Amino acid sequence: MSHWPTPRRIATLSVHTSPLDQPGTGDAGGLNVYVVEVARRLAEAGVEVEIFTRATSRERPGCVEMAPGVTVRHIISGPLEGLAKEDLPGQMCAFTNGVLRAEAAHPPGYYDLIHSHYWLSGQVGWLAKERWGVPLVHTAHTLAKVKNTQLAAGDRPEPLARVVGEEQVVAVADRLVANTQAEARDLITRYEADPARVSVVEPGVDLDRFRPGAGGRAAARRRLGLPERGYIVAFVGRIQPLKAPDVLLRTLAALRDREPEMAEQVTVVVCGGPSGSGLERPTALIDLADSLGVADSVRFLPPQTGEDLPALYRAADLVAVPSYNESFGLVALEAQACGTPVVAAAVGGLVTAVHDGVSGVLVDGHDPADWAIVLGKLLACPRRRDELAAGAVGHARNFSWTRTVSGLLAVYREAVTEHRERLASSLDAAALRALA
Repeated sequence: MSHWPTPRRIATLSVHTSPLDQPGTGDAGGLNVYVVEVARRLAEAGVEVEIFTRATSRERPGCVEMAPGVTVRHIISGPLEGLAKEDLPGQMCAFTNGVLRAEAAHPPGYYDLIHSHYWLSGQVGWLAKERWGVPLVHTAHTLAKVKNTQLAAGDRPEPLARVVGEEQVVAVADRLVANTQAEARDLITRYEADPARVSVVEPGVDLDRFRPGAGGRAAARRRLGLPERGYIVAFVGRIQPLKAPDVLLRTLAALRDREPEMAEQVTVVVCGGPSGSGLERPTALIDLADSLGVADSVRFLPPQTGEDLPALYRAADLVAVPSYNESFGLVALEAQACGTPVVAAAVGGLVTAVHDGVSGVLVDGHDPADWAIVLGKLLACPRRRDELAAGAVGHARNFSWTRTVSGLLAVYREAVTEHRERLASSLDAAALRALA
């Protein structure tokens, strides 16, 4: 495939969340990490990337160089603050107008390809693809039909408008990039995607940043001011029903009933900020800890930046990922790369991100009693945790952003080549009709 044309310049669409936002709160999460890491490495490979996202702050200029070869364009569409993700479809016309205007300021053919992330971006990409005459590659990251089968208690189902919007994007995209084989199957069976247009490219992890650290667990705990004695089980992510941090608190309560002496030595660290429907009751998790009688053993931390995030993973004996749905689960990969075993729900991409019995343990369902059994057994057996820690590092090494970008470039080349072949074929057919 090396003889196929590599795009010179890509328009990346990330409507609802900026790559400059801090992951772990609001709408910023794994998608942000994915866009940032891929864009940087594409630029290093000689592909210029322009990322279009909605402006949400007066503090940020309209155009920002995120890294050499990577530009972030903030498109004004709707109010800068106070607009929920659910209200964004009403601003897609304004956003699309801003994207098209940016392209119109350049000579025709400025972008070779569009890569859209999440269904809202896919809707914009659909229109831009038609206007610019370039192929559209789309990554869904999450799918409404899948989420609606795995809702947390009290969480709202995704609306019909999103389901229809996703179906439209699936139908028109030149290539659909799935994070896992399971997601590829969902696209094909639930959305009737053409299997020939679906490619699996797994996300990666920054193996230079996330790695076992010098000084080990004790040094990491001192850095973050966490208890140096006892066990730490960490949750890292947005605080919303979908991510299920409440399951971990209920598990701690169940562990106190089951093994009170051990549970007294456990500290649960919840790292993240309110997001999604969690914004309606931002203190709900704190209130739950109080009502369960475990508040004395729970520490809440804001999203961590720089080297503090790897330090948190290293500080933990176990990292819990109890989500009801994950398209992949980057937190699980990051923790494992730091040498910390993961206990995760056996859903979605977590089945790929965690090698069950080798790098961590997958739990069927979200019953706190079941989770308490798994956590209790692992915490009681340091030898088993050491085995899983070694397996975690080895498993994480199978994933890298360099590998991800290599896979994406192959998809891009195929999409560009097939698009140009279709264009040439249509021009030849037109010429024949003109001669007839």
